[in-house]
Amino acid sequence: MKKNVSPLLTLFREFRAGRVTARRFEEALRGVETGEQPVPGAVLDPGRERRAGFPEAIYGAGKTPAQVVRIFQALLDSAGKALATRCSPAALRALRRAVPDVSVHDGAGLAWKIAVGRGPRATAPGRRADRPAAGLAAVLAAGTSDLPVAEEAALTLEFAGLPVERFYDIGVAGIHRLFGRLEAIRQADVLIVVAGMEGALPSVVGGLVAAPVIAVPTSVGYGASFQGLAALLGMLNACSAGLTVVNIDNGFGAAVAAIRILRGKTP
Repeated sequence: MKKNVSPLLTLFREFRAGRVTARRFEEALRGVETGEQPVPGAVLDPGRERRAGFPEAIYGAGKTPAQVVRIFQALLDSAGKALATRCSPAALRALRRAVPDVSVHDGAGLAWKIAVGRGPRATAPGRRADRPAAGLAAVLAAGTSDLPVAEEAALTLEFAGLPVERFYDIGVAGIHRLFGRLEAIRQADVLIVVAGMEGALPSVVGGLVAAPVIAVPTSVGYGASFQGLAALLGMLNACSAGLTVVNIDNGFGAAVAAIRILRGKTP
């Protein structure tokens, strides 16, 4: 059986054989030690998944379509998978043109691809998830206007190979919809609860389930919601003890927190 040779050993052999200069050896050695991989306009961190349990993702807001495509392709080449969040419509169009078989969710501004054989298969949206050894995640959304953030969370979880149950449009204005799904919701090992307006849904859910609840305020609401600040403050001041609250509209961050929780409980 052929043994895997570490990049550091390969680098040393090239240097010893005279095919790499001392300066190039020093520069490359820094990259091996830190896991850094320079590309035009960015420095990739391919070692992040090994260190932190989830790979580096692209934050598309503020980047040009060309920058998003370049970094996406570099991540795909180096790690066999890539995820871009908060992409503009122009960036999503550019990814569709440049990357064969890329998956895109226009509403969430998300694009992702996993090369064949380089990662677990995620549950297709809308299909019931099977419980894995690491546990089951659920994403709850108060209203239809919260779906872009909820889908950002759900698709990030699926990108990591974790199945997800979705429970959408179950906000407190029609709280019977929540109670009607409570038995299924209680099967989850971690819940991400997304809500705008006054942000009441996570507090209600937190008083009904034993699993960890990650609350995500959204910028949905009328003027006095202050682009999600009212929901954020409501969640931070929730009566239900033990809620975790992430930043406004940060479905991605909530998903990574849920991944840490689920993988941390795996024997």
